Amino acid sequence: MAALITGHNERLERDSHKDDGLDNTTRLDTFLREVSRRAFVVARLATHDEDEAMDIVQDAMFKLVQKYAGSPHGEWGALFHTILHSRINDWHRRQKVRNRWRVFFSKNDDEDDFSPEDQVSQTQFLEPERQLLQDEMSVLVEEAIGQLPLRQQQALLLRAWEGYDIAETANIMKCSTGSVKTHYSRAIHSLREKLGDY
Repeated sequence: MAALITGHNERLERDSHKDDGLDNTTRLDTFLREVSRRAFVVARLATHDEDEAMDIVQDAMFKLVQKYAGSPHGEWGALFHTILHSRINDWHRRQKVRNRWRVFFSKNDDEDDFSPEDQVSQTQFLEPERQLLQDEMSVLVEEAIGQLPLRQQQALLLRAWEGYDIAETANIMKCSTGSVKTHYSRAIHSLREKLGDY
């Protein structure tokens, strides 16, 4: 009889773990659905390219599921944004390398007025190809944020949009809290100058 009760209890325990797994999977799916649109906007602001932004977001989601699906669901937000911003930084590093090679390989020996600056694509101040948000204020804010340097963008979006505190933002950006404060302050100052009365 004791063996039967023990076996039954073990089965119940296994079944409850299965339910936990299903619950965790459902929570993870819900989390990814909720964060995907905002993550796409963040990546698009940083890359000025919708296809690249979608690839970055999908890669970040895949890495979260692959490495951290078993982590407590309260930690997923910070983990996801750490991965996302790491992927964005990697993308910018790769672009710099590609642009350097383009300069050298696109030079025509017959051209005397060759300027390397003309050959490197300028992505820092490009207008977004199309706006995701429709009203005028959102468009202006999105354009202004898209013109900020990458680290200022990250600090601003993590603090003001995602709601992380200074310490969490520093952890996600892999920098000091002082750097977060500096980047955030400069971003706000720059936006105030650009947007004026808005």
